[in-house]
Order: sequence, then structure tokens, then C-alpha cells
Amino acid sequence: MDEETVERVREVVAAIPPGQTLSYGEVAARAGLRSPRLVGRILAEDGHDLPWHRVLRADGTCAPHIAAEQSARLRAEGVLLVGGRLPAERRRRG
Repeated sequence: MDEETVERVREVVAAIPPGQTLSYGEVAARAGLRSPRLVGRILAEDGHDLPWHRVLRADGTCAPHIAAEQSARLRAEGVLLVGGRLPAERRRRG
């Protein structure tokens, strides 16, 4: 993947305000990408200095391998997951 793509994803994720979330798909769309999976890959490889915890799966859940840390970071920002999922009314559509 090229540096421009990585930087577009990084900019979108860096702009997510505390207490807000986006899905991987929403980040991809805002960055002009077709693949939410590419967003996940970029965050895994180059997202340690970003608010990666503000990016959730489309169904409002955390990725299993980071769920405990991600939900704790979100809780610290006032985002509460119910049953491990962001409540539907807090999820954006489209």
C-alpha cells in the first residue's frame, strides 16, 4: 500500500473526536478506499499513535483481540458498550 493511502487513513482516524466512534467502513469511505479491511491493516501496522480505539466493526463491536483494551479506552471517554456492542442509536448509518 502506498504512503498516500496510509496518510489519508491516519488523518481520518486522528480527526475522530473523543467520545465519538466510526466503523472501519466509515473510515475507509472518508479516506476514499473501498476496503474496510485495509483500514484495519493500516491501524495494526501504523496506528499505535492514533486514537485507534475509536474505530469499531460495522456491528458496533470491538475486534476480539483488542476488545478489553479498546472498551476500556472508550469507557474512559464516556462511550459505553452494552453487551460488548455500541448501542444502535450511537452508530451512524451510511
